[in-house]
This record gives sequence, structure tokens and C-alpha cells, in this order.
Amino acid sequence: MGSLSVLCSFCFLIVFVTGQGAAQRVFNILNHGAVADGRTDSSAAVTSSWKAACEWQGTSRVLVPAGTYLVGPVVLQGPCRGPMVFQVDGTVKAPYLDRFRSNQNWFEFQHVDGLTVTGAGRFDGQGAQAWPYNRCASNYGCRTLPSSFRFGYVTNGVIEGISSINSKYFHMVIDNCRGLSVNGVKISAPGDSPNTDGIHIGRSSGVRISGSVIGTGDDCISVGPGSSDVHISGVSCGPGHGISVGSLGKRANEGDVTGLTVTGCTFTGTDNGVRIKSWPDSPSYSSATHFVYEDLTMNNVRRPIHIDQNYCPQGSCNFRSPSRVRISDISFSNIRGTSASKEAVKLSCSAAMPCTNVRLSNINLSYNGRNGPSISTCSNVQGYSSGYQAPPSCL
Repeated sequence: MGSLSVLCSFCFLIVFVTGQGAAQRVFNILNHGAVADGRTDSSAAVTSSWKAACEWQGTSRVLVPAGTYLVGPVVLQGPCRGPMVFQVDGTVKAPYLDRFRSNQNWFEFQHVDGLTVTGAGRFDGQGAQAWPYNRCASNYGCRTLPSSFRFGYVTNGVIEGISSINSKYFHMVIDNCRGLSVNGVKISAPGDSPNTDGIHIGRSSGVRISGSVIGTGDDCISVGPGSSDVHISGVSCGPGHGISVGSLGKRANEGDVTGLTVTGCTFTGTDNGVRIKSWPDSPSYSSATHFVYEDLTMNNVRRPIHIDQNYCPQGSCNFRSPSRVRISDISFSNIRGTSASKEAVKLSCSAAMPCTNVRLSNINLSYNGRNGPSISTCSNVQGYSSGYQAPPSCL
């Protein structure tokens, strides 16, 4: 019995180690033809590595080792036979704009359950060459430039540690995802780079963003229609336009936004701190409800707290028809720091559907300028304030 027991234990150990090896199999893009010179197109090597890893039974790791690689655009899709890890330890550079078709993004991850994108590497979108072609501010029918990442129909995903710089358009789009965490990422682009939003969330639920540093030419984080149960914590934002919900109400039959928490974040030199924005003349009804903004620090932010239901950046809206987005159950608490404008708090809601149950608690926002103290303004809003209020509450 003793010999048999030892033999069985030895067999179990072989199976266990073999199983562990299979569960952690690495697919190095160098073994699939990638060249780490920053000039040779390694797109085929990345997609080949992904395909082989996706077909492997167990956890697979696609490895982009140290070096500089020219890659893209690529679509990395599932479903896969096991969890997928995409690990980047080198620098990945995007090609110039002429390599992209219309509505094509740089890296697309689609239909993957159990995706992890990780590593100490960097994704360089090489956006400076493309930014002069961003004419959407003056041309509604313009070509949308490529986003660096699009995560579509990803479930149980983790994005951690990576850096993204100088995207051509949005850095990261999270669309139709469920249960996705973004931790410890660094996203940067010049403050004057157009539409380089850090992270945009749309039609997704259970998204968690934490411990990240984001500075761009647009929203650090934007939460779009159809999103729910979104939690943002410990994010440093600036430069940029702050953390925004919306814009909402531009198109018919947009989904509601419900269940947003923004906590423990710092905003430095941004145009806005926390903002909810909707268009006038909305084609259909929708809602934005159950938001909590708490424990936030504003450093020289132009408008720290802002609800704007007359959002119209191109200036060609029909303001005679108010926004049909219903905003309710919004809490702002323990928000402190400095405002770059006198109007530190602006709550401008729809005449057709006033904001309801808006709460201001312990607000301490001083004006940096010399022209008197900070002020707050309210229109078409119902709610109440409590605790310390600077500026004096307009509720």
C-alpha cells in the first residue's frame, strides 16, 4: 500500500504540474514573426499569437516582450477556450492614419470572457500626426478618427498597469461590457489634443476604475448612455475636461444611466470637475439617476460642480425645446478645493424636466481670483443642502 500510495502521489504531481503548465502557456509574438525594431509591421504576429492562444485549452498568455513594435490595426476576438492574458512589456506603436479604414480602431478586443490586459509596457497612438484631421467640431459628418482601444462585449475583464499615450481619438472605449475593472493605468495626451478622452463607457455595467492617472485633451472619463453600476475611485485627472456623464439626449432611444459613484478623486487644472451634460431638443426621453460624488479634491478647476442641460458645443441647437433627460437623485458631498472661476457650482437643469432630489453636503470651494468669493447658481432644480457651504448654496 505504501508503494502504491507514493506512486499515485507522484502521478498526481505530474498531472498537476502539467496542468499548471497548460493553464499558463505563453505565446510570445517573437515566435510568430514579430520584429522589435519599431518599423517592421508586426500585426500578423500579434493576431497569429492571439489565435493560437485563444484555441488553447486553459489560461493563455500572449506576450509582447521588451522592445518596440509597430502593430495595427488589429482585431483580437473570441470566444476563446479559456481565460486570456495579453501582456505588454515593451512599447507598441500605432501606424499613421493612412493605415486605418473608416470606423476602424487600433486594438479591438471582442467577445472575450475572462480577459486581462496587463504589463508595464506602453501603447503609443502617435496621435500628433492625426489630430489636424479631427474636424468634428466644425463638420458633423466628419470621419471619426481611430480610438486606441475598444473593448466590445468583454465580460469579467481586467485592464491593469498599462500606459497609453497620444491616442488619435479616444484612448479607451468600453462598449457593451459586463464586469470590467481598470486598475492602475496611466493615460496621457496634451491638453490641447482634440477628443482624446481617457476612458469612455457606454452600454456597460459593473465597470470599476481605480488608482489611475489620466490627463488628456478631453474628458478624463466619460459615462455614456446605457451604462449602470459604474464605480470610479482614486483617479487623478488633469489636464482635461473632468469626469463627465454624457453628453446625453442627442439621439433617439438612448439608454438610461443609473448607479454612478465617483469617490476619492483629485482634479487639477481641468475645465470641469464632475459634470452631467445633456443636449437641448432631445428626440426622446431618458434618465440619469442615483449618482454619488464624494470626497473629491479640486485644484484650480474652472467649474468644479456642473450640471449642464443646455450642452451645445457647436452652437447650433434648438434651445426652444428643453432637454428631455430626467436627472434625479444626485448627491455631492465632501467636495473641497479651489475654483478657477467665480461660479464654482452651476446646476443648470431642464425647464421641461427639472432636476429633482439634488443634494449638496459639506462643500468648500474657494475662488482663486480677486473678484470676490465663489458663487453658486441654480435653475430648474429641486433639492437641499446641508453642512458647510462655500459658496453659499443656491438650493
